Amino acid sequence: MPRLSVAPDRRAAFRRTLAVLAPVLVAAMVAVVPAGAVAHPGPAAVLRAIEPVEPGGDPGGEPSGPAPSGDPAPTATAPPPTEAPPPPTTPPAPAPTSPAAPPASAPADPAPTTAAPATTAPVPPPVVPPVKAPPPPPAQPAGGPLGVRVNTGDVVLPPAYWNADATVAALRVTVTNTGGRAERISLGYTLPPGLSDAGTPGCEPAGGGNHRCAGWDAEPGARFSATIRVRVDGDAWRTMPLAGSVQVTAVAPGVSGAAYDDEGFAVLFPPGPPVPGISLRADEVLFDISGAPATLTVRLGNTGRVDAAGRIDVLLPAGVTVAGSEPGCAPVSADRTRCDLGVLAAGRTGGVRLTLAASAEAQRLAPLSGAVIGRLDPRSGRDRQVQMSFRISAAAADATPPVAAPAPTGSQGVLVAAGERDGDGTSVRGAAIALIAVSGLLVVLALALATRSLRRRSDITAPERPVADR
Repeated sequence: MPRLSVAPDRRAAFRRTLAVLAPVLVAAMVAVVPAGAVAHPGPAAVLRAIEPVEPGGDPGGEPSGPAPSGDPAPTATAPPPTEAPPPPTTPPAPAPTSPAAPPASAPADPAPTTAAPATTAPVPPPVVPPVKAPPPPPAQPAGGPLGVRVNTGDVVLPPAYWNADATVAALRVTVTNTGGRAERISLGYTLPPGLSDAGTPGCEPAGGGNHRCAGWDAEPGARFSATIRVRVDGDAWRTMPLAGSVQVTAVAPGVSGAAYDDEGFAVLFPPGPPVPGISLRADEVLFDISGAPATLTVRLGNTGRVDAAGRIDVLLPAGVTVAGSEPGCAPVSADRTRCDLGVLAAGRTGGVRLTLAASAEAQRLAPLSGAVIGRLDPRSGRDRQVQMSFRISAAAADATPPVAAPAPTGSQGVLVAAGERDGDGTSVRGAAIALIAVSGLLVVLALALATRSLRRRSDITAPERPVADR
């Protein structure tokens, strides 16, 4: 049957390409994979495995008989063996140095018993650069740093407050251990004039409106809430705006110093005392994270049957001031601004918008409270007056991130995800197998490309090649 013959120059070019490519791939595998992890075939084996075989002969046209017994010529790209040398007490027999057999009359030389011949001396293992173990993570203090945070609600009074001698309200407090160790946390709070403790369990007065509560133990990340019961006097509204604060302190055995945090709370009164013919409303003031001035909007309504002159007084806490000028508004004192609205017809509503600024300390202590007083003065009849409080909050009060233990670096995370490491710091077995698989894929890809190229060239030159019968 006729067969297609490939030109010798094409086979030689193909062999040269494979001879250049195979040592590079093998050298890369030897350099990357640790010594002794996986046995690698030598370049000769790789060449023999991927070189095409012609019918009726060995790859490359070499003889198929046994190799000569003489010492083979050294190969420049073959890596030295990595097996351990044989024990000195049982050396192998020396290999013959000549292909000719010795004369029958000459006695055979006895095998050496004390040392292995020079021809079987073990070849030193390849020099592989040591794998540098990553430095250990920096030592952290046992248990981590201290940290604590408190968040408060407000004391909000219902409309029924105006019909009672005193009203009991609840102040909600949330405490979080933001440190990295177990802590002993203590809580305290300060009440403004007109407010007193209504029997909060575990707390007792400490003078000057201050109260102290028994401490408790909290694990890292623990978060819990507590309710403080307060009594608000029936005439406390006369001294509005009112605000207090809550403080927490955290300590730990064997650690010097303490962690501390505090936050304010507002006492919010509904509009009143109730008077017919007048309405009042004030919106909450919110300072954003930048601390820029915010706007306060107040509306005064004449719900009576006669016209009346309207007036609004704004009372602000310490650290909060009026930053802009509004037509008809003027300061009366350091914490009080008065705005005249003119005559309000019956059934009409007037209002004012004031620009407020707050110091950094006031924003840190927020929420706070302010107060507005609305007054209507009709031409005939009694004056009508009502007042209420409004909330002042700031984003900067919640901007401090909780304290947390430092996280491992990216390199440490990679090492942990890769798998186990043996005692001498060599690469993991899984990584070595992955590298071998990648190298094998590269060899297969090179073989496929070379075969495709050879077939394409053979197809192009086929009409010009002689066809021989078997």
